[in-house]
Amino acid sequence: MPADTRAQNLEHENALLVRRLFTSLQARNHAEMADCYAPAATFRDIAFDLHDRREIHAMWRMVCTTTTVTVTIESIEADDHAGRARIVDDYTFSDTQRRVINPIESRFRFENGRIIEHRDECDARRWADQAFGGVKGWLAGRIRLLRARAAARKLQPYLTRS
Repeated sequence: MPADTRAQNLEHENALLVRRLFTSLQARNHAEMADCYAPAATFRDIAFDLHDRREIHAMWRMVCTTTTVTVTIESIEADDHAGRARIVDDYTFSDTQRRVINPIESRFRFENGRIIEHRDECDARRWADQAFGGVKGWLAGRIRLLRARAAARKLQPYLTRS
């Protein structure tokens, strides 16, 4: 089932690139996702701070092999240099088997037909409450360092396979 593409402007090639990224996530195709990024790309979200395509590919490999995500694309806007997308990811968090419905605002910068910078923003407290609940969710939602350390630990085996 393809990602929902309501209200999106797909006329620009960078908008198509962003759509390709998110439909590849839904298809669990981490190699296709990695191909969307420039070699020197960066990625940052509420847990990860990654500094090249190898690290980004490892993260997407981890996500695609541990989780099935339903991606709803609410909007995509892009021009020659920058873009943004609003998506909603619906998945079961692999650590706890709890369902997470996560609205995300993604911002991109593009260079030579690839993503050079990708920043995802969401409500960390809401995400942590859904993913963990209880005291652990309360702490993880408020302390980025906890999320970052756990994410780095989970990512390490995927980095060694790159």
